[in-house]
Amino acid sequence: MAWFKRKEKGIQTATEEKKDTPKGLWYKSPTGKIVDSEELAKNYFVSPEDDYHVRIGSKEYFEILFDNNEFEELDKGLSSKDPLKFEDTKKYPDRLKAAQEKTGLKDAVRTAVGNSKGEKIVIAAMDFAFIGGSMGSVVGEKISRAADYALKNKLPFMIISKSGGARMMEAALSLMQLAKTSAKLAQLADAKIPYISLCTDPTTGGTTASFAMLGDINIAEPGALIGFAGPRVVKDTTGKDLPDGFQTSEFVLEHGFLDFISHRKHLKNKINLYLDLILNRPLRA
Repeated sequence: MAWFKRKEKGIQTATEEKKDTPKGLWYKSPTGKIVDSEELAKNYFVSPEDDYHVRIGSKEYFEILFDNNEFEELDKGLSSKDPLKFEDTKKYPDRLKAAQEKTGLKDAVRTAVGNSKGEKIVIAAMDFAFIGGSMGSVVGEKISRAADYALKNKLPFMIISKSGGARMMEAALSLMQLAKTSAKLAQLADAKIPYISLCTDPTTGGTTASFAMLGDINIAEPGALIGFAGPRVVKDTTGKDLPDGFQTSEFVLEHGFLDFISHRKHLKNKINLYLDLILNRPLRA
């Protein structure tokens, strides 16, 4: 609006003094629904109008699952090295440093122990914000150490997967984590310690090919992408159109790879109900 028209309409604020609406006050879901960010957080980061489950990280999952958000983080300081001296558009150490500064995380998974509905549980939660939740040596090591902690203390173990797959910057070292984590989960199984796998959006690549599908119970959030290669890659490789909803939680459940799908607001109760039943504990409200 020109300055002379602004004055005619009683608008006295100079253009340079105008303030834009701060970013982050509103969230727009993929279906076009606009949600107040505070309301979204109170609703477990699920859009109340269309039930869309917004991607969240370890911070939010720990808040949801641990009583009063109280927990002890395990192996907090572990960080990846660069044994292969990898460089693409930037050097791997520079990429790691940028991801750490941007996210405040050391790597793509955090592990912790705490009470959930009064009973101790060990949880490993992946963070897609850190290099696409890619699985490198640190991810495999932290999950393995968390499994060791659960084994030593006879505690249930849960992994929340959210990953684009293996981390190419660590090549074969990344692929080794598939066998490493699977071996640790086999030790838990031998010790009769329950392991719960929660697949969230997205769970793909080497993560799906290892720990994400090895749970005593495999569950998922609604609408999550779950698969090995992504739908576009599968379509390009096969040259065929894919079924409706291909690789969504609902599709994967229908084809027998999941036990059930849980809404995020029911997640804590459902996990603890399952543990109460198989551990022969008194059921809790």
